[in-house]
Amino acid sequence: QVQLVESGGGLVQAGGSLRLSCAASARTFATYSMGWFRQGPGKEREFVTVISSGYNTDYADSVKGRFTIFRDNAKNLVYLQMNSLKPEDTAVYYCAADSAGWRLARVAREYDYWGQGTQVTVSS
Repeated sequence: QVQLVESGGGLVQAGGSLRLSCAASARTFATYSMGWFRQGPGKEREFVTVISSGYNTDYADSVKGRFTIFRDNAKNLVYLQMNSLKPEDTAVYYCAADSAGWRLARVAREYDYWGQGTQVTVSS
């Protein structure tokens, strides 16, 4: 069982930045692919970004060039650096772990573990 805990959400003005963190309990954290998803008001959960165990990354077109995912395996942490935030980025952001660490999955059902989410609100 892997426990994931997100932090770093909050209220920010459009154009601002936030860094989200996700702490994982797994001793084998380095073997997992780690993804970020989000769910905006009245919307379905959507893929944001993912980083594999080999540090390959993939991003949704909507965040490419503005968001960066990176991981620190020594600390069992994955981060989401969000710059140039827009009101449409407002959502609950979820961290997820995929035991197929080679994979860059964009589909939520591919992930084995999920955090509780952290709210990000971007005001215009």
